[in-house]
Amino acid sequence: MNITNDNEFKAILNDLDIVRKRKVAAAFVESVLPLCTDPRVNNVIATAKREGVTELELIAAYQMANTARVESFCHCGKEIDWQNQASHFVARAALDCVKPAKENTNLAWDAATDARIARSCQGIANGGECIEQRESEKQYLILADFMSQ
Repeated sequence: MNITNDNEFKAILNDLDIVRKRKVAAAFVESVLPLCTDPRVNNVIATAKREGVTELELIAAYQMANTARVESFCHCGKEIDWQNQASHFVARAALDCVKPAKENTNLAWDAATDARIARSCQGIANGGECIEQRESEKQYLILADFMSQ
């Protein structure tokens, strides 16, 4: 499978069941996980990937991810620290992985876009290097590999 653009990417994500959406979303977050040092985010991703995860575990992971997201937002401060912004968007992407499934939402797409924003923040922190497109292409490969399993 060769995914070359966001339309193809999003269409494939839309067709996945909720369990597979959570797992591939977690893979997208793992790609940017080094941008976040909050250990709770690692735990959330592990929960999202685990086979047979219960609704109660997802709720607990959601609360943990939301706390990490709120705290990371507070660290961004008045003066924008782009590295902290990157960490905040990683926490948001982790939150996407475990949020309750609703009709007409695609948590995997939400996680992918938050991961891309995290990567963009990292690029700005590193002097303005534009690396969001590379993250998109990496996500295409992650999804293609996921679909081949």
